Amino acid sequence: MRARFTVSTTRRQWLHAAAAVAGGLLALPALAQGEAAWPTRPVRVIVPFPASGATDLVARVIAQRVSQELGQQLVIDNRPGAGGTIGTAEAAKATADGYTLLFTTSSTHAISPHLMPRLAYKADKDFSPIAHTADAASVLLVTPSLPVKSVQELIAYARANPGKLNYATSGNGTIVHLNTAAFAAQAGIQLAHVPYKGTAQSITDLAAGQVHLLFDSIPTGMPHVASGRLRALAVTGDRRSTLAPNLPTVAESGLPGYSSVTWFGVYGPAGMKPELVGRINQAFNRAIQNPEVIASLGKQGVEPAKPQTPGQFSAMVQADSARWAKVIRDNHITLE
Repeated sequence: MRARFTVSTTRRQWLHAAAAVAGGLLALPALAQGEAAWPTRPVRVIVPFPASGATDLVARVIAQRVSQELGQQLVIDNRPGAGGTIGTAEAAKATADGYTLLFTTSSTHAISPHLMPRLAYKADKDFSPIAHTADAASVLLVTPSLPVKSVQELIAYARANPGKLNYATSGNGTIVHLNTAAFAAQAGIQLAHVPYKGTAQSITDLAAGQVHLLFDSIPTGMPHVASGRLRALAVTGDRRSTLAPNLPTVAESGLPGYSSVTWFGVYGPAGMKPELVGRINQAFNRAIQNPEVIASLGKQGVEPAKPQTPGQFSAMVQADSARWAKVIRDNHITLE
């Protein structure tokens, strides 16, 4: 009797355990299938800048290809305002299910946090970094009346004429402002800042010699170089641009180590599951390696990024943020 009781109890325990294991095994594939099924409906992509602007155009090129990769539409939702921080704050509050993403730039995550201490989001805590998608270098332009034809000559002229050169920007705290401040600091030269509300008037004044230099986007600036209105000295990226292959980088033409690009990247709200982040990362990484995407981005002066993991993207942004924090602090840059 005792032996039978022992066997019976053991059998019941085994049956319960087997049932529990079976239930667990059934649940695991269901969870995996649910994650693998994403997306089952269109995905909203917040672009915190105006429609038809540079970020919007880049986002639409890449999103179109990602839509094809995933079999679901990525819907661009422009939410501009306050230098991109309004739409960014909205994205931070979204549900972390992969159906709301943020396509943004270094402006909202590496620059604004150091210029706007009361932001409605924390760039390093309120988001799930997903993918680094593209980079855009700038071109250093000077007025043709300035007797310089290289970065070294510009630096030498500025040192010989301290305080006599000025530079145009698209406003306080913009990437154009920071690019020039970093350039002047590294070169050890004095330049006077002349902020504009946009690029059009600054280009006109640069051509007329009322301002002396400007870091501009390559697609915007190079047509004026081709027409002879402006002179280009160098590009700001780590390598030469496909849109201006004959121009050296700033680093190779006088300031070793100087590099500045506007990066474009994808985030989700904080708390996204790593498996979901990985799936979205892979979709964007495949998209930016597509030849048609590369060609379309190139026409806008944008280079696709080398595919990165979410962790690598996060580390890159942290380094970029630390760099701009120093430039802003050392040059006492504010939005006023």
